[in-house]
Amino acid sequence: MTVNFQYVGVDVSETLSLFTKEKLEKLFNRYEFLINAAVHFKQDDKDHDKGKICNIELSLPGPRIFATSNEHNFEVSVRETISDLERQLKKRKEIYKTH
Repeated sequence: MTVNFQYVGVDVSETLSLFTKEKLEKLFNRYEFLINAAVHFKQDDKDHDKGKICNIELSLPGPRIFATSNEHNFEVSVRETISDLERQLKKRKEIYKTH
């Protein structure tokens, strides 16, 4: 499992990286066809209520899967993004089962 982190306009955080990697490991264990993940953390200064953006792109056979979320802190944003990815992966796994 390869996970690439990129922090855009945000200080690098080891705890956030470990938290995200731990959550992604569960996906990688459940869906064996995953190759790697690219995680981008951004901060939107214009959005005062939320503004903590997490983008995750998963590489796998076929088209890549991408999800993003904008929440009030990065941990919630990571959970929401991974939840969206899991929903997409379930659909993709159904396609693999039929072929």
